[in-house]
Amino acid sequence: MNADVDRLPLRAFRLVVTGGGTGGHTYPALTAVRTLQARLAAAGRTLEVLWVGTAEGLEARVTAAEGIPFATVATGKVRRSSNPLKLASPANIKDMGRVPLGVAQARSIVAEFRPDVVLATGGYVAVPVSLAARMCRRPLVVHEQTVRLGLANRSLARAATRFAVSSESTIEFLPESARKAAVVTGNPVRPEVLTGHPDKAVQALGLWAFDRARPTVYVTGGAQGSQQINDLVRDVLPWLLTQANVVHQCGPAHEEALRRAAAGLPGDLAGRYLVTGFVGPELPDVLALADVVISRSGAGTIAELTALGKASVLIPLATSAGNEQAHNARHLHDSGAAVALLGQTTPHTLRDAVAPLLADSARRADIAHQARSHGRPDAADRLVDVLVSVAADGPHH
Repeated sequence: MNADVDRLPLRAFRLVVTGGGTGGHTYPALTAVRTLQARLAAAGRTLEVLWVGTAEGLEARVTAAEGIPFATVATGKVRRSSNPLKLASPANIKDMGRVPLGVAQARSIVAEFRPDVVLATGGYVAVPVSLAARMCRRPLVVHEQTVRLGLANRSLARAATRFAVSSESTIEFLPESARKAAVVTGNPVRPEVLTGHPDKAVQALGLWAFDRARPTVYVTGGAQGSQQINDLVRDVLPWLLTQANVVHQCGPAHEEALRRAAAGLPGDLAGRYLVTGFVGPELPDVLALADVVISRSGAGTIAELTALGKASVLIPLATSAGNEQAHNARHLHDSGAAVALLGQTTPHTLRDAVAPLLADSARRADIAHQARSHGRPDAADRLVDVLVSVAADGPHH
């Protein structure tokens, strides 16, 4: 869609990004910013970006590290409850009282910056900024990472010029009047994730004792690690290592305990187990090496595993907002694109889920193939197409 870049004004392209709180809202936005910057640079254009977030959210740290200008607004977090009386809790009422202040602050930021388009990726901070975009008549693109709508994005569906979704099946959850603005882009995946090499993982992590004739399992509970996943894997580890090599990213706080647990393993099995608190720049290579991934089922993880076409065993985080992780996992499980452990998970159920994948490479390949059919490795480019075409069409009145 470079034709759309040619339709833009000759000055710098101005983008306001809002969204954050967690990596799930922050990293897709960051990937979109980088992709847009590259697209404009290829056409000899520049990008001016302003990220609007909260001071305590992950987005404040990420933008500082990336050198992206950052502004904050007041925001109110609505604590979910199935009990309507609890929704009217003092904390909720106090927070809702901050929303008008946040909208006023966001309105002055948007009015002064005059963006060509506003990109909102979810989280509570997206609400005041998106409402401000509407008031200032700036085009608004909302991006939803999950299959079902997050609370903030559901409230913004009708305000959006375009509503970008990660999955076809999200459209039915949109209000009827917002469906005509929906476009399926997928969830942006950091491009470096797609460029890994198995041999580089072996070198970077010193996996010389791995038996490359056996499959490799990558276990991850996210940056902090997951106590639940760590405990399950620890309890099946002696058996698992007779079947596979294991790279276990456990979170820095859990590393010492897992090293102690692994200390009693026989030498040949111990050589096939690497426990590490954190996997950094070598993550793409570890993913390339992995035949099976055991992980949570957040939107970002799902986007990466499907873009790469990986066989996975998903253990949803039970406390995720709106039970979104279980919904994501079930969605892939039902189409044969993953194995989901829903409900009570024990070492026994984990072993039953993993064993057939390790024993049967054709079964692994089939799940990987189905996963890839859900993947959208070009999601960042598709989202940038939407941003550029909306900006080229000009502010809506």
